[in-house]
Amino acid sequence: MKIPRVIRTYCPRCRTYTEHTVTQYTTGKRRTLSEGQRRYERKLLGYGSSRKPKQKTFYKVTKKVTLKLTCRQCGYVTHRTIGRLRKVELVETR
Repeated sequence: MKIPRVIRTYCPRCRTYTEHTVTQYTTGKRRTLSEGQRRYERKLLGYGSSRKPKQKTFYKVTKKVTLKLTCRQCGYVTHRTIGRLRKVELVETR
């Protein structure tokens, strides 16, 4: 799917419609010392059967795409999730 790099949409901070630059959102690196990650690793430890369910043979082919919208006026960042897409292409519009 082709998505324009600049779109005109609502900014909650400016309370008006402004131009936003569009980039694709990517998740950050996991923090190994966070409490949730330590709890998850502790749960995986132990003797015997696995503590978490095995992945089924079927798996989703695509991921849900999240767009990061940055307001050009104030710099406010919002996220917008669009559906499952195989390929995302950010294109320039005139």
